[in-house]
Amino acid sequence: MSKKESFIQDINKGYQSKGGSIVLGGAMLDNEPIAETHVKIPLKTLNRHGLIAGATGTGKTKTIQVFSEQLSNAGIPVLMMDIKGDFSGIAKEGKEEGFITERHTKINIPYNVASFPVELMSLSKQNGVRLRATVSEFGPVLFSRILDLNDTQAGVVSVIFKYCDDNKMPLLDLKDIKKVINYITEEGKEEIEESYGKISTSTTGTILRKIIELEQQGGDLFFGELSFEIDDLMRIDENGKGYINIIRLTDIQDKPKLFSTFMLSLLAEIYQQMPEKGDAEQPELVIFIDEAHLIFNEASKALLEQIETIVKLIRSKGVGVYFVTQNPMDVPSGVLAQLGLKIQHALRAFTANDRAAIKKTADNYPTSQYYKTDELLTSLGIGEALVTALNEKGIPTPLVATMMRAPQSRMDVLTSDEIEQINSKSKLVKKYSEEIDRESAYEILNKKIETANQAAVEQEEASAKTSKSEPTTASVVTKSVLKVVTSATFIRGVFGVLTKIFKK
Repeated sequence: MSKKESFIQDINKGYQSKGGSIVLGGAMLDNEPIAETHVKIPLKTLNRHGLIAGATGTGKTKTIQVFSEQLSNAGIPVLMMDIKGDFSGIAKEGKEEGFITERHTKINIPYNVASFPVELMSLSKQNGVRLRATVSEFGPVLFSRILDLNDTQAGVVSVIFKYCDDNKMPLLDLKDIKKVINYITEEGKEEIEESYGKISTSTTGTILRKIIELEQQGGDLFFGELSFEIDDLMRIDENGKGYINIIRLTDIQDKPKLFSTFMLSLLAEIYQQMPEKGDAEQPELVIFIDEAHLIFNEASKALLEQIETIVKLIRSKGVGVYFVTQNPMDVPSGVLAQLGLKIQHALRAFTANDRAAIKKTADNYPTSQYYKTDELLTSLGIGEALVTALNEKGIPTPLVATMMRAPQSRMDVLTSDEIEQINSKSKLVKKYSEEIDRESAYEILNKKIETANQAAVEQEEASAKTSKSEPTTASVVTKSVLKVVTSATFIRGVFGVLTKIFKK
């Protein structure tokens, strides 16, 4: 059997699927596509998470676009965190070009243009569906980890949440929890100490500074109501296509704290609310996190541990999480070990550090008799990638160089008018556009302080009135003496005595 025949046999066997699957492209051998082989990823294993990596300009975004299109066609909703803002074109049909037709002819996959149902979302005031969450929904543990608090400080946060629960004071936005912190260190200090123990002002001061830091990164826009409902990510359109929910994050690239806060809260909310699915025939939702290094570079050790834990557990809910970054080394080893699908585009070796990173990257992939992985990583062309996944039995598939299929949708961003057109038709934009500021801890404590201050003023006034209406013994004696001294009888008596003295 020739090398080519052996390759075709091994790849077709490794990537066969009895159930539904998505087709990423065609296999390559010796830099040439082999028309008889297609790289298929079983839908059943897409909840095992994945990594899409590669240097800038190697085709990562188009790979995510192709991946998302295939998922949508299979009726699987997608959530895409779009940092660079170059993913929105998926809402419009693509254009058939000569280079696209030639590529698809080589890999023997028909090409048809198509558009896909899209919701445009935002964490800030950009046009689109506003995403928010309340402080209470985070809970004390997650909120403490986002703020990177130590055990003592996290304990105080737990006391704050308990105090608010006991007194029916909702924590909705950051001004609520800031108000509670101010209250327990000033007006309500004795109340807190009596019921929950003494709290150090230096500890509450540190927590307050951390909250202000989060607030300055845009947290004040994210925390609040109306809180986003997870079910709104799971929508299917009238044609049976899954909605592609694009969170436009172009204006928060310099705010990694807000980005990681949202991502972690979303994963935690999905895990808490969605029922167990086990090994279903296809996932309920697939999440793509673009520029994932922004999360991991800024995350504390506690936050990284939380992310790793949720990634491990969330697959049982039928959710797949895919990290997109330039270098696989950007992803912590604990998270990397959980990723079943790996799509590796080309890496560039400009320095000794680059070459060392490529060597480490190559070691993360299965060995292959058909490729020298470390050499291939630097010679892949645009739109080509190394792929390895899990088959339906959970066994890693052979490493295969793949010529990726082209997106069916537009490979460019939407115009402002097109964005407005999508938003004007969106039911979710209307649902989440209104900002709700109902009575919560901030208003309740302000009323409580105002009532206490009013009571103190009234008590002071009452004391003053009592002092006037009920004179003291000393004042009574003084007034009596003055009355006697100034009486006419007393004066006449004094003058009579003085007259007698002077006559003598």
